[in-house]
Amino acid sequence: MAVRSRQLGPFAVRSTEILIAEGGEEHHTLKRSVGALDLTALGVGAIIGTGIFVVIGEGAAEAGPAVTVSFVLAAFTCLFSALSYAELASSIPIAGSAYTYTYATLGEVVAWIIGWDLVLEYGISVAAVAVGWGANLNSFLDTAFGLQIPQALATSPEFGGTFNLPAVLIVLAVTALLARGARETARVNTVMVFVKLAVLLFFIVVAITVFDSGNLRPFAPNGFDGVVTAASIIFFAFIGFDAVSTGSEESKKPSRDLPIAICGSLLVATVVYVLVSVTAVGALPASQLQESEAPLAFALEEGAGISWASTVTAFGALVAITSVMLTTLYGQTRIMFAMSRDGLIPEALAEVNPRTGTPLRLTVGFGIGIALLAAFVPLSVIVELVNIGTLFAFVLVNAGVIILRRTRPEMARPFRAPFSPVFPLIGIVLCVYLMAQLPLTTWVRFFGWLAAGALIYVLYGYRHSRLRRAAVAARRAEAPAGEPH
Repeated sequence: MAVRSRQLGPFAVRSTEILIAEGGEEHHTLKRSVGALDLTALGVGAIIGTGIFVVIGEGAAEAGPAVTVSFVLAAFTCLFSALSYAELASSIPIAGSAYTYTYATLGEVVAWIIGWDLVLEYGISVAAVAVGWGANLNSFLDTAFGLQIPQALATSPEFGGTFNLPAVLIVLAVTALLARGARETARVNTVMVFVKLAVLLFFIVVAITVFDSGNLRPFAPNGFDGVVTAASIIFFAFIGFDAVSTGSEESKKPSRDLPIAICGSLLVATVVYVLVSVTAVGALPASQLQESEAPLAFALEEGAGISWASTVTAFGALVAITSVMLTTLYGQTRIMFAMSRDGLIPEALAEVNPRTGTPLRLTVGFGIGIALLAAFVPLSVIVELVNIGTLFAFVLVNAGVIILRRTRPEMARPFRAPFSPVFPLIGIVLCVYLMAQLPLTTWVRFFGWLAAGALIYVLYGYRHSRLRRAAVAARRAEAPAGEPH
């Protein structure tokens, strides 16, 4: 088939067949070694982090006991995007997540923008979570053993320290695990997921023993507006199921396992969140929960009289944070791997280590960079970029389902998002609404980062794009002998 010159523009689209075929090339192929349980644990690991240990108090301040309804509403908001992710992940089982899906639907330049956006989102997320890990480690050491790491070594200059040594060490440890291989990473993550679910189950069981239905009245003191406001806060405790799609190329049976894992991880997180929120409010009035920075531990200490509850919850938070870091850094390396394989950044970075089956250069490079970021760089002013970046990706994935349904109706879709285009459109509207609630400074920083990415694309990515080089080569091959190329 001839490759026309119009296909060389920045909005050129890569066919799903070519994307899948290139995923099987030697030296650029990830090892398919993880199953549905591993992928579901990957999603649960990315979703259930420290948010559940603190966000209940913030939600209760707005919704009161109706914070449980807010959790359901937030999950419902995520559901539409999750279904779109499930369809595209099963149809295009290639590393890259939203970047790859956008390349197949909206074109190269939009794919670059979302890929560049996700690199920032995941990197800041890992660095910020690593900083939180250090704080939680100190909390755990203090409650369990009465020890403290000196502030100079436990916090970054942003908070009066010299550098954050615990954050550096945990990032490097996670990097080393990721470098060993996807199967080893999945196994360790699955163990951590079961540990943090066990901690939350412990909370639920103990809280039930002191459950007081009187704490549920009045159920919604601030009305439906309070419930919605709390849901917008809680929504970000559900972000993370999209990390499952970054494991598409390492899934043993992607057409079956990816939809199960994406929807399953969201379902597990929703059930856990609802049970925790119901029992937390039943154990202690919402007015008291909102006063604590550690509402779950506070509920057990005050409601159930368990003095060592803070030790248990601090340990659970440590495990939860580690799991989030592992899954998020995993996702970041796989997205950049796909961009490198497509030639938008140097292809040498996409080389897979034959022994570990992982993109070793990318993994180590990102690990070192994020460790330095967590150690020294102020993060408090840019963490909201994680939220806007995630929502932007959700918008494009929902749009991708609609576009591919029209442009490639014959494409095999092992899983189909129901009621398309209605459900994807609802997903777009909900995400745009939440993006509109973010402050102007976040938008300014977001567009500044995208502008820097656009410059890199113009100077390097456009000319080195694998799609463009293939099209030029095909045009030269078709040109008559002696005709100038």
